[in-house]
Amino acid sequence: MVNNRSQLQRNYDEQGYFVIRNYFNDAEISSLRKVVLKFHQLWKKDNAKFYQEEAFNSSLITGSQYLAFDDRVKLFNFISSKKIVDVVESVISAKPAFMNTQLFFNPVNPQQKDFWHRDCQYDHDVDVQKKVIHDTQVVHLRVPLFDELGMELVPGTHKRWDNDEEFAVRQEKKGKVSSDSLSTGKKIKLAAGDLLVFSADMIHRGLYGLDRLALDILVFDSAANFADYVDDDCLPDISMLDKIADPSLFINTLHLKSMG
Repeated sequence: MVNNRSQLQRNYDEQGYFVIRNYFNDAEISSLRKVVLKFHQLWKKDNAKFYQEEAFNSSLITGSQYLAFDDRVKLFNFISSKKIVDVVESVISAKPAFMNTQLFFNPVNPQQKDFWHRDCQYDHDVDVQKKVIHDTQVVHLRVPLFDELGMELVPGTHKRWDNDEEFAVRQEKKGKVSSDSLSTGKKIKLAAGDLLVFSADMIHRGLYGLDRLALDILVFDSAANFADYVDDDCLPDISMLDKIADPSLFINTLHLKSMG
């Protein structure tokens, strides 16, 4: 599994991300891809207008709307597999909890551009963002299902505020737009089988192109309690828990929600 947990933790602490190449084998990716594509086809049909006009991601992949019981159990078992949990625990040592899944794909409109952001900017104004990046811990684990251009990240921004260039681009100030390039950006190409782990609050953008279809698993530190953000339907129900090899990620979330 993960050979050097302390090294991963050090990379994450310093840079805000790390990549493990060829972490999943062909069989694991193929099995995951089959379930995710089932979701994706049904979601696209149901959201045809949104998909055609502007969509670049969907969420709640583990929910009951598009996937049957057995497929959901397969997903839950992948998310809570030893390979995933080992990596999660290298970043969040105490009671990591499952938040959500997202699926990232190319927008239909070729004119649509990828854009720089911090996830927290959609919930908080600038003053709160400055505080949040030091307080909270939401982690993305990206599993590309096909080879793709990957992500562009600004290393270290999970712990520091934007410089002038980054702020102008991300917030679209001083004639800049959020798709402009950043001198501090670092491109990370990804292949099927790789795993990219990164902080939700660092400055980042997904890169459109190739056959982009990437499953993101979002987890959080129980101490930061994001349970209110978790949709009940994307959690396993009681009858599924005994079919999941290690349900602790989900149980931690269910526990937080029951306390809420």
